[in-house]
Amino acid sequence: MPKRHSLDAVIIGAGVVGAACAFYAARSGLSVAVVDRGPVAGGTTGAGEGNLLVSDKEAGPELDLALLSTRLWRELAGELPDTEYEPKGGLVVAPDEATLKALRAYAEGQRAAGVENTEVTADRLHDLEPHLAPGLAGAFHYPQDAQVQPAKAAARLLAASGAEVYLGEQVTEILTDATGAVRGVRTPRRELLAPAVVNAAGTWGGEIARLAGTHLPVLPRRGFVLVTEPLPRVVRHKVYAADYVADVASDSASLQSSAVVEGTPSGPVLIGATRERVGFDRSLSTEALRRLAAQAQGLFPILAEVDVQRVYHGFRPYLPDHLPAVGADPRVPGLHHACGHEGAGIGLAPGTGAIVAARLAGTEPPMDPAPFRPDRDFGEETEA
Repeated sequence: MPKRHSLDAVIIGAGVVGAACAFYAARSGLSVAVVDRGPVAGGTTGAGEGNLLVSDKEAGPELDLALLSTRLWRELAGELPDTEYEPKGGLVVAPDEATLKALRAYAEGQRAAGVENTEVTADRLHDLEPHLAPGLAGAFHYPQDAQVQPAKAAARLLAASGAEVYLGEQVTEILTDATGAVRGVRTPRRELLAPAVVNAAGTWGGEIARLAGTHLPVLPRRGFVLVTEPLPRVVRHKVYAADYVADVASDSASLQSSAVVEGTPSGPVLIGATRERVGFDRSLSTEALRRLAAQAQGLFPILAEVDVQRVYHGFRPYLPDHLPAVGADPRVPGLHHACGHEGAGIGLAPGTGAIVAARLAGTEPPMDPAPFRPDRDFGEETEA
């Protein structure tokens, strides 16, 4: 077995969250290694759309983390080249007056928490999105919503961190000392010794927790994305119907779909998002794809004439209370968690990384991490 390394922390997971943890830990002066059983962004990150959203989060700790991350993403966009950061803004549309009234109250609560949003009346919708369907009651515009190319963002963060990176190596053991405190990890190729281990394993966060002798009820929630042929910029913002917010917060294990439609700098339109708990079933769901396509065409009728060139899907790391687990685990000294972000991990990655880095360095975190405690009561949850 190769010579052992001495580090300040080992981060398990080379997705965007693990990369952000490495980036901010290194910025705090810590020496870190990142280990992943696959490639960079090989899990949930590589199957994401790159959403950086505040519009879909009601006032509370997740929104606070999103606002922190929004500020940090803006800073990172100036430091890291080629992440395709695009502050395009979001448009949440209401099909009828009753939905618009509910959306108005929702937006008011968000504004009190620091979110920028503006109501758009029905007669002004086509000024923002000329190809939107007619007959919508109105919308709210969220200028803080943005997008990155997720795999590129993870790769750039990881490279900028200067961390030691070990890809294609599955962690088989969390090493502990006689007191039960973490002292590193073991893979089939090496031991990496450190007084702290960060579980940024995404959908496999529960598996890493078990290796450490503790429990984190992470479940996979499958989602599909459609990718169209390259087009002129027919969709200017990140556009979705108001019922998407309810889907995000739902506990249902059954198939849910609410189209989120957005253009990309390279031309294709991305259409998400479905949610369903089916374990790690990778089979293609024609029903999910049919729903997405129909809902996207309902928002943008012009898409009915457009070819879908490919479909991809992945698994979001879901925790029962819809909040990620971020920070030190008091049940296992030296173990830290940064997982369970479900579909918001790309958007929440910088704030998560900054919190974890502060805990590792023994400094004040940029926001109160208490709501994300890994040992909180998640309630009963079983796989569907």
